[in-house]
Amino acid sequence: MVSKNDSGKTYRNECTGNALATVKKHSEEQDLTLFGSCFCPFVQRVWISFEYLQIPYKYYEVDPYKKPKDLLEVSPKGLVPGLKLNNFHPPRALNESTVILEYINDLAMNTNGRSLLPPITNPYARALVRLQCDHVNRSLVPSFYRYLQAQDSTAQIDQGKEFHQSIEGLVQLLDRAENEIVRSSGPVSGEGERKALAVGLGLWIPESEDLGLIDVMVGPWLHRASNVLKHYRGFELPRGEKFDRWIDKLFNHPNFASTCNTEDLYLDSYERYAFNRPNTSQVADAVNSGRGLP
Repeated sequence: MVSKNDSGKTYRNECTGNALATVKKHSEEQDLTLFGSCFCPFVQRVWISFEYLQIPYKYYEVDPYKKPKDLLEVSPKGLVPGLKLNNFHPPRALNESTVILEYINDLAMNTNGRSLLPPITNPYARALVRLQCDHVNRSLVPSFYRYLQAQDSTAQIDQGKEFHQSIEGLVQLLDRAENEIVRSSGPVSGEGERKALAVGLGLWIPESEDLGLIDVMVGPWLHRASNVLKHYRGFELPRGEKFDRWIDKLFNHPNFASTCNTEDLYLDSYERYAFNRPNTSQVADAVNSGRGLP
């Protein structure tokens, strides 16, 4: 059960730590403006990608609960992230994290050759990565919120098991991609060829030091599991040689770490979820009603 008292803390609206330093580096006008909120994992997955793909952007912090007009112009539901395309006249916009991710990945491929996905010449590898991402969106992310919002001890135990099983399911998909793409491709001539096979499969692969789409899709929730779920639910991430190596590489990757706030920001911002306060967010309302996430 929740062992802490609800202190009434609310979400933060200004980045801290590494994330604040990154905001300051991206305060000038650019063709692309990322509308974000410092506590939001959906924003962070896009933000990490901007950093890794080396696409110029301006970061613009907004309060999605007050739904300012400029946010509604780029995201009709008033949800973050939103992306404003300033190089069109009038400016155009995109919303939904996965859509924005695909857009900026395509943009990077056409401008600097960088990508979060395996080469387009390997459609099967790309499909396996998309299966991983689908599992994150359909299973792992919803189970994270169900676990955090559960109030009685029985529900917390059950939801904790579900979240753990969702992580295990992702590990199975990561292992599948590694085995079928990198380990089962016949004889390889050396480390260089193994690295080439691992392109786009992410940090799970020992030979890879580059972020993949699955890393940015799931990383923000695993990071919050290591602090928010640990603090409010006593949760510990699974342990294992491969998993530990992956988490260490992911959390310490410079493009990931540069978008992370200090731990107190997450603990304060997620207290409202941990005690399932009314009107916490559209995500919380969807979880409580059994609907899909907005």
